[in-house]
Formats: sequence, structure tokens, C-alpha cells
Amino acid sequence: MLQSIEEVLGGERALKGSEGKKAKAGEDGKAAPSPGGRELACLGDGEDQLAADLVLVVPEAGVDRVEWAKQLVHNAVRSPHTQQAYEYALEQFFVWAAGRAVSRESVQGYVTWLGEMKFSPSTINQRLAAIRKLATEAQRCGYVDSETAQAIVSVSGVKQKGRRLGRWLAWEEARTLLQAPNPHSIRGMRDRALLAVLVTCALRRGELSRMNCDHLVMRDGRWVFLDFKGKGNKTRSVAVPLWVKQAIDGWLETAGIEKGPIFRRVSANGRVGDDALTERAVWQLVREYAAQVGIGELAPHDLRRTAAKLCRAKGGELEQIQFLLGHESILTTERYLGSEQDLKNAVNDALVFE
Repeated sequence: MLQSIEEVLGGERALKGSEGKKAKAGEDGKAAPSPGGRELACLGDGEDQLAADLVLVVPEAGVDRVEWAKQLVHNAVRSPHTQQAYEYALEQFFVWAAGRAVSRESVQGYVTWLGEMKFSPSTINQRLAAIRKLATEAQRCGYVDSETAQAIVSVSGVKQKGRRLGRWLAWEEARTLLQAPNPHSIRGMRDRALLAVLVTCALRRGELSRMNCDHLVMRDGRWVFLDFKGKGNKTRSVAVPLWVKQAIDGWLETAGIEKGPIFRRVSANGRVGDDALTERAVWQLVREYAAQVGIGELAPHDLRRTAAKLCRAKGGELEQIQFLLGHESILTTERYLGSEQDLKNAVNDALVFE
């Protein structure tokens, strides 16, 4: 799929009559050749000529350009989580583009549209990062010249005003959430164990989805999730509270699971599957229980933040919370906890003038 390309356009489309356009085109009006010796052609059928300001790539006829772009980026990223995020971001961009060329102009238009649709700065910047990666890889593989790629890479992201602390649950909210699953159903037993792991062990949803029975072992007189792969393919271990281990055991025994993925699909009739829950299923599960108990919008990562916040509130050392979260730098943990801003015991609470 990546060995051929029908149209690769490079060079900036200058204003009519400008000297820049003359420099990039030959005397006969034909476009100059690309770095790989291919002739720079016009946009394919259905492409918007007005969007052709430093066009990146248009795959050959018969090749799905979305899948082409996703594969190009997929091969350049190691993290499975980043791969999935970038692939989804590219899918969404091409849906929005609706046949328009991948150009600086269209990418800028997409960023503007995302802002108008009230997407968060972090979401906008992540989607832009995927498009930038596409431009970078297209250049590296020789599909486009550096000027064209750089024009897209240089599209500005959205600045985050202030520092977002994110969402976390108070102690009673976390307790309410953990009590939501039905303890008398096999799915409820799974869900309570799953929520307990998220709230106490601070796992990312991808880590939880990949958690295997072999990871749960005894070390130093207590149960731990041992040597599992986290973000950036880094190995870490996390202690498992005894009551959480008991919830996991209850689920595993009832489900008849002795090896393989810990958290699996459960059908409507209570049949336990062999495959692990997907990251999206974990996200949906958390969202549904949060809505059920009236907590509102909640994501698995909010429970990871909750674990850190509650550990800190109970006197947990910052360094140990860093290990729990798997952060390389303790500064990341401080920012994550919002340690620089205590909203519960705010300094201005003492300013009482009545």
C-alpha cells in the first residue's frame, strides 16, 4: 500500500502573477518534479482546488486514503494507546475533510472547526498531532518534500488557558460508585472488581484491559500486579489492597477463570467470553455506572486521578504516589495532584470580614 502514490503535490500555491509561482513551475506551465522524481500533478477528481495550499498526499486510485494514512502513522508509533488515538484522529479528520486535500489550509480549517464545536484544547491538539505525524512520515518516506510537510506541521495548536486540574471523586462519591454494580449477578461481580481496581490501583484503562491472571502474584507478603507493561512500554508493579483482591477472586471463581485476561466480556445471558474487555468497553462501563448513581460525566482516567488524590488525602507520600501512577518525574505527579493548589483548604477561606 505504501509503495506507490499517484499524486504528490509540493510547493506553496502563491498568489496569481507572483514570482514564487514562476519559480516553482517550468516555462511550459507544468509543475516542477517532486523530490523522488515524480511529476507534481493536479488534484484528483472530487478534490477541492481551493484547499490545495501545500497539499500533502493523495493515494493512488483504488487505495483508501484513510487506511493509507493510518498505516503510515501506525508504523511510526510504538505505543498501542497512541496508535489507536492517532488512527481515530485521522479517521475523524478525513470524515470532516469530505474529499478535500490534506493541506495547510484544510488543516487550519479543521482546527478552527474543532474550536467552534467546543472541543477541548487537549483533544484539538491531539488530533492535530496525528495530522502532523502523517506529514512528517510522508516526508520521511519520500512521498512529499520538506517544504510541504513543514507547512502542515507548523499549523498552530490551541493554547490551554490556565492549568486544568481534571475530574476526581470525593471519598463518598467513590464509595457510592463502587456500590453501584449488582453483587448478585456475574456481570455485577466483574464490574465491582473492575471499578475497585481503577479506584485503588490507579491503572490506565489499557493497562486494565491487558491485565492477566499471571500478573496477580504474592510479593513481600502481599498481593501485587507484577511487572505489567504501562505507558511507553514501561514495566511497573502496583500493590493490590486485600479487599480488592477478594473482589477479583470472587469474580474469577464465579466466572471459572484460571488463566488469561482477568476482565472479560459477559454476554446478556451471563456467558463469560475468552477475550479481554476492550479499552472502549471499560470507558463505557465507567460512564454508565457514573450516570446511574448521578455522578455525571466520568472517565476511567478520572478514577486514576481519584486514586492519587485519595491516597494523598490519607497521608500518602508523594514519592509513593509517583510509583503508584508510574510517573518518571515527581513533578508530573505534583501537577497531576494539583499539589500547588489546595482547593479543599483554600488559603482565602480565612478571609472572613463578617
